[in-house]
Amino acid sequence: MHVDAIPCSFDQNEGCDNLPEVPTFGETDLMEKQRSDPIIHEIIHQLETGETIPPPVRQELPTLPLLMRELKKLELRNGILYRRRQEGEHIQYQLVLPDSLRGMVLTCLHDEMGHLGIERTLDLARSRFYWPRMVADVERKIRTCPRCVCHKSLPEKAPLVNTKVTRPLELVCMDFLSIEPDSKNTKDVLVTTDFFTKYAVAVPTSNQKSRTVAKALWENFIVPYGIPEKLHSDQGADFESKTIKELCQLMGIHKIRTTPYHPRGNPVERFNHTLLSMLGTLKECDKVHWSSFVKPLVHAYNCTKHDSTGFTPYELMFGRQLRLPIDLAFNVPQNREQFKMHSQYVRGCKELMT
Repeated sequence: MHVDAIPCSFDQNEGCDNLPEVPTFGETDLMEKQRSDPIIHEIIHQLETGETIPPPVRQELPTLPLLMRELKKLELRNGILYRRRQEGEHIQYQLVLPDSLRGMVLTCLHDEMGHLGIERTLDLARSRFYWPRMVADVERKIRTCPRCVCHKSLPEKAPLVNTKVTRPLELVCMDFLSIEPDSKNTKDVLVTTDFFTKYAVAVPTSNQKSRTVAKALWENFIVPYGIPEKLHSDQGADFESKTIKELCQLMGIHKIRTTPYHPRGNPVERFNHTLLSMLGTLKECDKVHWSSFVKPLVHAYNCTKHDSTGFTPYELMFGRQLRLPIDLAFNVPQNREQFKMHSQYVRGCKELMT
């Protein structure tokens, strides 16, 4: 998802009427790109002819031996070179990426996914592509990214919360994040996070009044995702209001709260820090209407692997991975399980959660 590509409004007066095109590559394009790369060309030639690459050629191409180490995992599919990667019970096919496309891919997976950190960006790359020294390239990209360097902050320690949950929507946490007012005078964001999946929803609001909270919670979380069993917040007056209590009673939600002596007991605090960091990497011209970028940035966050679960919040919430624009651009093979009946699909989703 290209954060800078998301229009701040479909109103032409907002000045966001241009969406950058995402380049797409057909099979012929990818074959040409791979075969024009001297290292990949040699590997493909050996796989197609069975002829061993001569030692002089290996010496001329320093990274060729690195790719040759993966030879047993490399295979041609419709003339395109892939690397097989075992991912649990499934085999994942990573497109062996030519040097000429690596810069563009890293831009798509970092700049256009909210400038997230090394591990999240690396996971996005590994789940789709392979090339020698990928880790070093990702680290170099992020450590030299101007916007990341300018807005770098120390990692925040996760709050110490001893809470055991076993399923989605068992515990949902909410909190307000207050930011400098934007061009629409929006300064508040209602952040709601599912504790089990880490799936986050953030809604810019005009104020923190109880009716605003209830309306945003209903329309943006309960209606699309379901009714949580427990709802956690701090003891803010608007979270403890009669309106919120009535909503919880009506929906059968057990309302719990953080003690005033331990306000960081609300787990959503960690996500707030992440969201602030992502907003901080926006272009200066976009920061004046930051509220328009909140939802696409949160979407990018939900599509990347969370360090505490080992899965993306989206996958844990919906039982499948989301296709990203870069998957369409490169026609990245998807791990598609075939289900003859709906009941098989449901069983597959349940197995993922157990």
